[in-house]
Amino acid sequence: MDDEAAARVALLQGASAAAARVFTVLLTRGPISRIGIAKATGLSQAAVTKTVTPLVAAGLVDDRLGTQRAGQPGRPVSPIAVIPDALTAIGVKINVDEVIAVATDLRTGVLADERAPLRDRDPDAVVDAVAAIIATLETALGPAAARVAGIGVAVSGDVEAATGTVRESGLMGWTGVDLGERLHARLDAPVVVENDVRALTIGEHWFGIGLGTDSFAIVTIGRGIGSGLHVNGEVVEGAYGVAGEIGHLPLAAPDRICACGRRGCVEAVAASAAIADAVSKAHGRPVGIEEAARLAHDGDPAAAGAFGEAAAVIGTAIASLVNLAGPELVIIGGEGVADFDLFDAPLHAAFREHAFGAAGRCRIAVRPHTFEDWARGAAAAAIRTLVR
Repeated sequence: MDDEAAARVALLQGASAAAARVFTVLLTRGPISRIGIAKATGLSQAAVTKTVTPLVAAGLVDDRLGTQRAGQPGRPVSPIAVIPDALTAIGVKINVDEVIAVATDLRTGVLADERAPLRDRDPDAVVDAVAAIIATLETALGPAAARVAGIGVAVSGDVEAATGTVRESGLMGWTGVDLGERLHARLDAPVVVENDVRALTIGEHWFGIGLGTDSFAIVTIGRGIGSGLHVNGEVVEGAYGVAGEIGHLPLAAPDRICACGRRGCVEAVAASAAIADAVSKAHGRPVGIEEAARLAHDGDPAAAGAFGEAAAVIGTAIASLVNLAGPELVIIGGEGVADFDLFDAPLHAAFREHAFGAAGRCRIAVRPHTFEDWARGAAAAAIRTLVR
């Protein structure tokens, strides 16, 4: 990191709670006037000006965007905005067979992206793969690599973000892996390790759907069934770093064994591997999830039944989530939405059956996310940690 970027990072890390609020508003809502910042933060305009001044001097914020009317006759206002390329972040999504990385500006605009196969899930091999793909990204970034202020790494499972420990990941086959510590030893920037769906939710909270929605949930379907919660303006993290794990609600039959080793989890029926396994057993031969989807579209009873059972369990899990947390919107994403027509009707039927009272008014929308979007969420997690 060059001296100018280091000074900007030091300013943000040493900021008061009020300054952090101001910068967050600028980051997520800018360009915005000082009056708008004051309303959003509860600070006086004088306090806003005092806070913004050092940010401008450091090259993090631009207050020379010209003037505009605030919608009322009288004195014009001068909008202020974060300078996106003042610092750079890197986000990495770890899959069971691939690592995906993006470099972004402060508003998570993607500057460069890379993908690389992951041939070994051993933690040391994964750290090597992450370090290698980051090195490739930094080469692609050129001069912007000297402004990398943080690295976010997203992985499936029970992740303790405070320490970077992956306490349990059924998909990766990990228990008690000190991923954050291992990455800190290899990488020349602060590292944040986060649950992958929660990282995606952080990205949507700051730079996506969360900007116009008081409460929402993201439910991802595919290799795993995950969810992230945004309630009352904040991403729900839970006292122990676990919140919204609907993939492990015990809603399936107890004879169904989950990859986590427990019985009756939603994932034991609804994850891609579980669907493919059910179709394989019915046909007496190995069937992958792509073939299972083709068979279901062609009317194969076993394949259609497997997708229908998965959809009903997911719909019940979403109803449970909505009954407990009360979001106004549930976004369904993940690689499984490519075949969402196979889930649609039974999922909505199960949701309507189990949603209680006004919770049934919650909207369910499908929003495809690429794995680059997941990596972008990891970058957003790194930026949020830097700002806070």
